[in-house]
Amino acid sequence: MDKLVIIPTYNEKENIERIILKVLSLPGSFHILIVDDGSPDGTAAIVKSLQQNYTEQVHLLERSGKLGLGTAYIAGFKWALERGYQYIFEMDADFSHNPEDLIRLHHACSNGADVAVGSRYVPGGKVVNWPWDRIFISKGGALYTRLITFMPVKDPTAGFVCYRSKVLQTIPLDKVQFVGYAFQIEMKYRAWKLGFKIEEVPITFIDRTEGQSKMSKGIVQEAMYGVWKMRKGD
Repeated sequence: MDKLVIIPTYNEKENIERIILKVLSLPGSFHILIVDDGSPDGTAAIVKSLQQNYTEQVHLLERSGKLGLGTAYIAGFKWALERGYQYIFEMDADFSHNPEDLIRLHHACSNGADVAVGSRYVPGGKVVNWPWDRIFISKGGALYTRLITFMPVKDPTAGFVCYRSKVLQTIPLDKVQFVGYAFQIEMKYRAWKLGFKIEEVPITFIDRTEGQSKMSKGIVQEAMYGVWKMRKGD
């Protein structure tokens, strides 16, 4: 019991069973923690039905209301550390992240990296089915972040990540401030500033085909202002 994949959900009934079964089919005995923010579409009920057959592998943390991606991951990180998991993953529920790449992220962390980032913007990485404006915002945000923070990560907003437990034990999780894209930047920035080794693993990011995106103007604005706040806080 050393690998846990944390998947935050809000209204993911179209994807949740397929993503869970796909992760469970991988070699290496991955466990899954779904952090559901009170999805009104019945996402949690689907997870509970799967738990009947996968008692040890599938776990559910229910929260009341949509509290944000960052707080969902922080709750998941604490849950994982309390139970002694050694490799802790972030992944989306919508198949934009290929579950098979979990194996490659784990390999990077088990061979020297402290944080492995599934990266769209290193050689071999790419984005499929994204509109041009989303690509512009994402790539522009990545460049903006690097210019301000000097952090040597080409995909700082990536949400497909493996952490070794010692990283999450060292980062003061209760002091992480942001909840959207800025959360992903802040976690990598804190790990980098603490001297942990970050390795980017090329992935193909495929835009969701089921369910609705959680992207909003406020999330983008938080990232823009959050980067300056992080830099000034050094």
